[in-house]
Amino acid sequence: MPQEAQKEKSMILQKEMINGLFDELEKAKETGKKVCYTFVPGNLSELIRTFDMLPVYPEINALQSAMRKKSGAYIKEAEKNAHSEDVCTYVKCDVGMMLKGNIGPTGQKIPEPDILLLSYTGCFTFMKWFETLKREYPNAEVIMLHTPYQENGEIRPEMTEYMVKQLREEAIPKMEKISGVKFDEEKLKKHLKLAKEAQDWITKIFETTKHRPSPIDAYFAGVYYIGPINIGFRGTQEAVDYYKELYSEIQERIDLGLGPITPEGEMKEEKYRLVVEGPPNWTSFREFWKIFYDMGAVIVASSYTKVGGVYDMGWRHDPERPLESLAEYCMNCYTNLNIPQRIDLLSKCIQDYHADGYVTNSIKSCNSFSAGQLGMMREIEDRLEIPVGFIESDLVDPRYFSYSNIKNRLESFFQMLEQRKIITATEEVV
Repeated sequence: MPQEAQKEKSMILQKEMINGLFDELEKAKETGKKVCYTFVPGNLSELIRTFDMLPVYPEINALQSAMRKKSGAYIKEAEKNAHSEDVCTYVKCDVGMMLKGNIGPTGQKIPEPDILLLSYTGCFTFMKWFETLKREYPNAEVIMLHTPYQENGEIRPEMTEYMVKQLREEAIPKMEKISGVKFDEEKLKKHLKLAKEAQDWITKIFETTKHRPSPIDAYFAGVYYIGPINIGFRGTQEAVDYYKELYSEIQERIDLGLGPITPEGEMKEEKYRLVVEGPPNWTSFREFWKIFYDMGAVIVASSYTKVGGVYDMGWRHDPERPLESLAEYCMNCYTNLNIPQRIDLLSKCIQDYHADGYVTNSIKSCNSFSAGQLGMMREIEDRLEIPVGFIESDLVDPRYFSYSNIKNRLESFFQMLEQRKIITATEEVV
């Protein structure tokens, strides 16, 4: 039997925040709060808060259902209702949950949406997902924001203006109508100021992996850390307080020279430092993490923790340019970056965080991340002359996680890393 997972204080705090949100959602019809379904990449959390609405993130519900071992049954339910095996498993899990009564991962009923808000940021599946939800919730208002793709690796003024026009003429009027709350720019600025502060703290947190040993794991623990900033708490004092506490906790580990806390206990020796591309597998999250733990591998940076914003690259919300800032946030999301930008970003992470190797976890049903991954991996390998590894799994479908296959591939990768270290050490001696 595996030992009981150790939890940091920050994880407990986050659980309380999430439970509080689900409590509010369960009571939304009684309290009169309006509900906005939206997605993490390009989410307009601060604008939703400005209209006193509650957010629901379908992909968050899916991954939390997977971690609670509920996603398999939901996916099968969706497939019974004509959703193909090739469809994103986040979608099928969410649809299956809806068909089963829309009971969320905490066991509480999630209310129907008053608004379906999509700021399209590179994932075509999101559009089809909301088409499906619109058929099930015909009374919901639809807000679709077209986010220009960073094809040439830059955000031009006309791109920002194009998005601001949509916010002014499409999003805000519909939000006013549905919520009954008039748009207050000063209120939005206050939320953006708090968002910027939270972004400063989360950046400091992820920069702590530059220490040896790294006090945190920026992939497996990192997906917990980005939770509050990605599920509707960005732009609140609650998020700022959470990240302050988390940073203090991590700083204490640095002062003591301690490595990351994992579900298996504290990592005693940091043998390898890695950068990982792609989402984790949620259905076997602990087993997946344990493979790296057993090898003494710490992930010092990952692309998935940037899916809701590339804050460590310097971008921040600007309270003095509220709508422009929201627009530029959407365009700066990881899934809205072109392939050369992603390669540059990951290469910078490898260099800045002194990584020994690079691993791609290719997700069977997620084209937004998987497209171009092999080419990215080869370019990074050639550019930095660094060992690379490739594994395959899925988001929330337990049928597509093969522990033995992943373990075998990673063991081969770590053998390559170890051989590389021996060669490097020999060359230094000579």
